[in-house]
Amino acid sequence: MRLAHLQGRPGIGVEAIAAFLIRRSLLSAVTLWLLSVMVFFGGQVLPGNVGRAVLGPLADERAVEVLNRQLGLDRPLLVQYWEWISHFVQGDMGMSYIFRSPVAPFVLNALGHSLKLALVAFVMVVPLGILGGVIAALNFNRPLDRLISLGGLSATVLPEFVTGIILILVFGVWLRWLPISAAWPDGAGFFTQLYHLILPALPLFLVLFGYIARMARAGMIEALDSDYTRTAVLKGLSWPTVIRRHVLRNALLPTITVIATQTGYLIGGLVVVETLFRYQGIGSLIFTAARGKDFPILEAGILTIGIVYTAATLLSDMLYSILNPRIRLGAGQ
Repeated sequence: MRLAHLQGRPGIGVEAIAAFLIRRSLLSAVTLWLLSVMVFFGGQVLPGNVGRAVLGPLADERAVEVLNRQLGLDRPLLVQYWEWISHFVQGDMGMSYIFRSPVAPFVLNALGHSLKLALVAFVMVVPLGILGGVIAALNFNRPLDRLISLGGLSATVLPEFVTGIILILVFGVWLRWLPISAAWPDGAGFFTQLYHLILPALPLFLVLFGYIARMARAGMIEALDSDYTRTAVLKGLSWPTVIRRHVLRNALLPTITVIATQTGYLIGGLVVVETLFRYQGIGSLIFTAARGKDFPILEAGILTIGIVYTAATLLSDMLYSILNPRIRLGAGQ
């Protein structure tokens, strides 16, 4: 009766989804604020002196102190944090200590490069990961299932720098099929850029394939064993029709969240890959800023990654709530 009552109310789905997403948005805002606090105060404990890092080890101590005062580093930390975060929410990421120029162009340019690499890896891993999970579930407890599951798990536990070095040796040095550097020449077209990004995308593919395939496999096994699947079979529907209409939609719902989470990782977990392949993305930029104690770039880069990750998670929540009626009904109660 309760279900029928909810289903009979016009607009309950839209209202429930809106309320659900508002709650998640508020939670995301709090998470980003906590991230900004941790990033700012965590950067202060990095060893070294900013003025010394900028001017070099041979600079006069008085010049170092003057530069620190000019940068405002002698003020209380709470004052520095408030000035930084209040400007950041207005779109002002501050001035780089090392380059003496606005931070935003550096971060946005590096983010654009990282998005290109992440997109290549995403296009490769999502369809193949889902396909691998579906094939494994349809061959449950058979050799093909064990091969996909074991291969995906093995690739997941290997660090990117290990698989990256192996891939460089195999495809870049021995076979010479792919360039070992992701830095394409100036003025390169789409296909030239893609050619340079395939090899760096492969370590990310290997790490993420196991997660997506395992979740798709688990969802498929649960859906294949459900009552609605058995009912569809008893109605006389063909097996491909049952899989396409009744199994895949329900089986892949949990996979959406995993894909969104891993999308955030594709942006935030690129430090090793970008450094290994000499790619000027946001991971490489953050690493360089941390070494040089360039706090504005470091803080803006990490918080930007947090924003991208949060946006991907909110998008997954939106898709999940739209596709899953239990979320809509539960939120409306």
